[in-house]
Amino acid sequence: MTTALDQLKQYTVVVADTGDFQQLAQYKPRDATTNPSLILKAVQKDDYKPLLEKTVRDHASKPVGAIIDRLLIAFGTEILKIIPGRVSTEVDARLSFDTQASIDKGREIIKLYQDAGIGRERILIKLASTWEGIRAAEVLQKEGIHCNMTLLFSLAQAAACAEAGAQLISPFVGRIYDWYKKSAGSAWDEVKDGGANDPGVKSVRRIYGYYKTFGYKTEVMGASFRTVSQITELAGCDLLTISPDLLQKLQDSNDTLERKLLPDAKDTNATRVAVDESSFRFQLNDDAMATEKLAEGIRTFAADAVKLEKLIEALR
Repeated sequence: MTTALDQLKQYTVVVADTGDFQQLAQYKPRDATTNPSLILKAVQKDDYKPLLEKTVRDHASKPVGAIIDRLLIAFGTEILKIIPGRVSTEVDARLSFDTQASIDKGREIIKLYQDAGIGRERILIKLASTWEGIRAAEVLQKEGIHCNMTLLFSLAQAAACAEAGAQLISPFVGRIYDWYKKSAGSAWDEVKDGGANDPGVKSVRRIYGYYKTFGYKTEVMGASFRTVSQITELAGCDLLTISPDLLQKLQDSNDTLERKLLPDAKDTNATRVAVDESSFRFQLNDDAMATEKLAEGIRTFAADAVKLEKLIEALR
């Protein structure tokens, strides 16, 4: 019997969402994504402490921020030994509202990879989908540095990223689901509000249809999944980045998986979204879910970056 994971790979590029690169080989993803939270989680495991300790030891004289950059590159380099495609490495979330600093950090990350013998075609620089992050991506993309726009929760963000020429966007399915479920409280009905009606799934479908309607080349990669159902409802999306526990569930399943998104899918009701700065900011502000989840995501990633700094300081 063909596994659900193998069936998914017929329609969608499967990406592993983890810093735990020792888990990668068994799922055979094409790409992989990381973020500060995933790296923090990985380096606290005994298997990865030697890599952390070596990185700190080799760069002990450098500022903590520089050591973190080299730790990210160390993980990315190991991941690229296992997968055939690209790895996403994230810019510090504390730079999410500083365009020039984000540009500088993106260039620096690419240079560190190049110094390690890895070409830029195998790297995606992850940037928060703030107005400033999108402007940074616009500059980096023109320099041939490909960007993965993360913490994306709305069509306004997706439209602005596409107009900026971003290589890829990562709409967060699970976090959208979390917000609507919490907001609904006791009125939430998983049967009625899940599956194809899951608000996170619907958001990605809308973005995917919008891109196809207006001919954008930016790739859509659904991210932040909570359930297998959210993944299977998006079969056919350009890419899906999936945590190891859900990859395992897909690998263990022999259920039939149908393609839900088609490459020529278009939204006949779609109208172009204004993407100038004032329109972008108003549309984002007008979407309580997107506003709250974007701010929460930046705070979480920034907090985990601080925890990583403290972990490194303790080893110096």
